[in-house]
Amino acid sequence: MITPAFTCTCCGHEHDGLPFAYAMAAPVYWSPQLAENPDNVLGDEYCVIDNEHHFVRGRIVLPVRDAGEDFEWGVWVSLSKANFDRMAEVFDDPARVQEPPYFGWLSTVLPGYEPTTLNLKTNLHTQEIGVRPLIELEPTDHPLAVEQREGITLARVQEFAEMALHQ
Repeated sequence: MITPAFTCTCCGHEHDGLPFAYAMAAPVYWSPQLAENPDNVLGDEYCVIDNEHHFVRGRIVLPVRDAGEDFEWGVWVSLSKANFDRMAEVFDDPARVQEPPYFGWLSTVLPGYEPTTLNLKTNLHTQEIGVRPLIELEPTDHPLAVEQREGITLARVQEFAEMALHQ
């Protein structure tokens, strides 16, 4: 969903609308030089570094209390090799939605959060085929975990848009 235009508090200009999703292209540990080594792979849905570190893409959903749609962060989570292999094994199986959640570590630094979001504990829930996994944060007092539990406002969505526009 993209809302009507909004007036930016940073620059005073009117911008085209509030995006309700942002995605990170790679785990924070990825760098372009890693692509030179065949043991390193960055795909659309997974990443492997040195055949040792395994990451999958997922979604952190934040309810927006004063809107009819949720906000989503597209993030990366590290998994153990066993969990990564299991996810790959059931990737095309419709029954994968019955898999127990996989423990992981958030491998994305999201803007607008202190302390950092890097290495927050997560549970990754597989979804139906064609839908990226849902990431559930450990219920701590970290601001991102609180926002996942309690929701955010359109004003917070605008803060994210302003950060993206004026990094």
